[in-house]
Amino acid sequence: MADSIMSKAATMEIPINSNGDTGTLPEDDSLEQDLQQVMVSGPNLNETSIVSGGYGGPAGGIIPTSSIKGPAIRFNPEYLDRRQAPAAGPDIRMKSRGVSLPKSQSAASRLAQHTDQHPGSTSNHSAVNSTEEVSRGVAVEKLEGVKKWGINTYKCTKQMFSERFGRGSRTVDLELEAQIDVLRDTKIKYENILRLATALTMHFQSMVQTQQALGDTFTDLSQKSPELQDEFGYNAETQKLLCKNGEALLGAINFFVSGINTLVNKTMEDTLMTIKLYENARLEFDAYRSDLEEMSLGQRDAAAMVRIEMAQQDYQVHREKYERLRSDVTIKLKFLEENKVKVMHKQLLLFHNAISAYFAGNQQQLEQTLIQFNVKLKPPGSDKPSWLEEQ
Repeated sequence: MADSIMSKAATMEIPINSNGDTGTLPEDDSLEQDLQQVMVSGPNLNETSIVSGGYGGPAGGIIPTSSIKGPAIRFNPEYLDRRQAPAAGPDIRMKSRGVSLPKSQSAASRLAQHTDQHPGSTSNHSAVNSTEEVSRGVAVEKLEGVKKWGINTYKCTKQMFSERFGRGSRTVDLELEAQIDVLRDTKIKYENILRLATALTMHFQSMVQTQQALGDTFTDLSQKSPELQDEFGYNAETQKLLCKNGEALLGAINFFVSGINTLVNKTMEDTLMTIKLYENARLEFDAYRSDLEEMSLGQRDAAAMVRIEMAQQDYQVHREKYERLRSDVTIKLKFLEENKVKVMHKQLLLFHNAISAYFAGNQQQLEQTLIQFNVKLKPPGSDKPSWLEEQ
């Protein structure tokens, strides 16, 4: 029986494809059992036999052959063909264990299945791409802005040094430049007036507070000194009257200081800011004008003509900006002069009438002056912070 099993194992062909499939074998179950027995006992190449009949026939059809040498399993060329074109079927080893494997899937089918299972992955990928494109566009825009700023700064710096060392020309509007110089000198003088008027306010306020304290002291002594009651009473009333008139004059001076401060630090400052923009535009205009003149004196090849055309466009843009700001400065200087005359006429008249009435002791004229210029006096103690603000 052992010889029969060994002869069957020696003569049977076991074609296995690349997936471990045996193709279509009619006797898979019996073959697997015989292979298991062979793996246990091992083949005997010295004692083999040739089966003359079909597989599973009687033992009388077995012819023993002991002179066969070499391996009992011969080469089968169809084995390679079956490896190149594997047939669908279960693995013989897995089949013997009762395990079935699913059919292999290609990479494309697995990718398509993954896409079907995760439909949001494609939209997320497109959203990420759009975000990256937006970020890239912002970065490119910032880079272009820095590049333009660098070129403009270089040209303006070059023009500024050329003008300072007398090697470059500059555009000058003599009439406008004279008005700008007058404005700057006027601003310096008005700032001095503002500083002195502020100092006068502080000193006069201190004097008024001293008069008020002195009047309160006289009143207290008039009540505690019967023999000097009348004298202390007269002085107390005089100090209180001076304190009242002093508060009126202090209100007029504060109104005067407020008007000067608005004129100097707001109206004039706004005009000077426009003048500064105008001067920067003038410098840029001269820088691009000088650049265009240098290019026009150079070569006239195709590349040079393109650069000249671009320089001409930049020159035109800065020329329009310069002319627009020059017109703005001219208009603002005109309105500033009119506003200055109007404001200072009112403030100077108020200051004169209030000072004259106070030192003349004319309380009625002082009150009329405040009413005429619509000056509202602050109640005593209004400048002090409230209890809630102190906390």
